[in-house]
Amino acid sequence: MDKNMLAGLEGLPEEDKIRMSAMIDHLQFRDSLRMYNSLVERCFNDCVDNFTRKTLQKQEETCVMRCAEKFLKHSMRVGLRFAELNSQAATQD
Repeated sequence: MDKNMLAGLEGLPEEDKIRMSAMIDHLQFRDSLRMYNSLVERCFNDCVDNFTRKTLQKQEETCVMRCAEKFLKHSMRVGLRFAELNSQAATQD
């Protein structure tokens, strides 16, 4: 977890800091799982349309790889932009 997230908790007792840290970790883990599930569902629905074989066809595999790459790049870009805006807001205070 990022140390900056705990900066606002300095006045809290140690027990509350630990509880808040665990809660933040849990929320981050849950969000990561949601992102992963969303990625799998979206790419599967967009790319896989033939269920006559156990394995993906070459075109399906290529589509899934491109879809996953785009999704992850987009998520990373959004996260970086959010961090940038958050940093700007913190310096304005």
